[in-house]
Amino acid sequence: MASEDQIVDQVLSGKTSEFRKLVEQYHQPVFRFSRNLIGDDHDAEDITQEVFLAAFDRLASYNAKRASLQTWLFTIARNRCVNYLKRTRPVIDGEAFANTQPAASNDDSARNEFWSRLDKALDALPIEQKTAFVLAEIEGLPYADIAHIEQTTLGTVKSRIHRAKQRLRAVMAPTLGEQ
Repeated sequence: MASEDQIVDQVLSGKTSEFRKLVEQYHQPVFRFSRNLIGDDHDAEDITQEVFLAAFDRLASYNAKRASLQTWLFTIARNRCVNYLKRTRPVIDGEAFANTQPAASNDDSARNEFWSRLDKALDALPIEQKTAFVLAEIEGLPYADIAHIEQTTLGTVKSRIHRAKQRLRAVMAPTLGEQ
């Protein structure tokens, strides 16, 4: 199988059908990242398509020496998601639901309530903390790649992730039975 760099070179030399290989490899991670940031499957799929259209259009500007292809795609996805959120989402105050307790139960409704509260807690994070947290904890990217995507320093990324974890822990503590 051809390397990413070889595929990029083939696409740039006119063999555009090879771009499909990159889409197949990165569609799920880009979709999952977008879905975790914006919280809607349909809109996340739209954003994912926009990411690959933009990547195809700007493939000549991709520089493998500056970042991996995955990092470059996540940067495009992050920017698309941030723009989407600015257009569509009001600011959510995490305190509004932090003090409510779900019913203590081991059934599906309790699990659904937990995941629903986690989604709300993620939505309540500032976008900078949310993107850093999702990239690190869900996508498993190294902090250096996240710093590149976020166009900030490594220390800032660490701080954002730490703050996100603190806020999530505080909001989720009642659900987890912690004090």
